[in-house]
Amino acid sequence: MIVRLYKRATDENKLMNIIKQEGEDWSEYISPAGSTKYKAALEKSITYVAYEGDVLCGYSRSIDDCGFYIYICDLLVAPKYRSKGIGRKLMECIFEGYPDHTVFVMSDVDEYYKKQGYKKEGSIFEVLKPG
Repeated sequence: MIVRLYKRATDENKLMNIIKQEGEDWSEYISPAGSTKYKAALEKSITYVAYEGDVLCGYSRSIDDCGFYIYICDLLVAPKYRSKGIGRKLMECIFEGYPDHTVFVMSDVDEYYKKQGYKKEGSIFEVLKPG
């Protein structure tokens, strides 16, 4: 397995195909309007991809909070490649690339991160528009 930084020219279509396979939970990223925004976000974020041979089997997307913290926004491994340590390897890349930063995960799959031994710290809330 090879894990490296995302390259739009070689990775974009493969990465979007993994998202399409996930279905409803990831549909915002593959809708016509969402797809354009998400592709731009992939380039502006800290995005790592994992390859098994020539198959893109997983990725992570994180944002740097101006040197204070790293927030992992997305971590996805294709179903066929799960339980092989790929998600953990993608997470390790963040720690290797940003050793002096505190890393947080924005998650709706808490059990996965608990299983990895990560500490739950706080909550995340959606702020709704008034009215």
